[in-house]
Amino acid sequence: MFFITMALSTFLPRSDLCLAAIIPSYVGVEQCRGCHQKEYERFIRYAKKSRSYESIERVKKGLSEEELGKCYACHTTGYGRPGGFISAEKTPHLKNAGCEVCHGPGEEHLKTRSRLHIKRQMTMGDCETCHISERVKAFRYKPLIHGGAH
Repeated sequence: MFFITMALSTFLPRSDLCLAAIIPSYVGVEQCRGCHQKEYERFIRYAKKSRSYESIERVKKGLSEEELGKCYACHTTGYGRPGGFISAEKTPHLKNAGCEVCHGPGEEHLKTRSRLHIKRQMTMGDCETCHISERVKAFRYKPLIHGGAH
């Protein structure tokens, strides 16, 4: 069920309210901390994306709303998806690119503690959602899948 809803959330618009009942919401990185303390500490310490909103803060002054939306898509958690980032004021717990960017919305996993409700095996394809070739060149990123945060 989780993987079906993850696939749906990729293609369906945020405004589709009937999906809210079947697509889990994003809960934020702090909710992961209780059970995944070691991973959380490594993520906060080593992953630049744990502070990704700082990049938006540095450049947002000169950007249009449309341009900002493009930044939010990769520098926040769940932007444009049900239960995802809306704004730093409304959803401050999702303002950085957290665990759920790779692992998917954590609401069901948090409720059930089941491994079936969270994505566990990442691939380079998951990274390439944001880290497309031109961005790799421009930002010289090293995917976290190889970065030692887990």
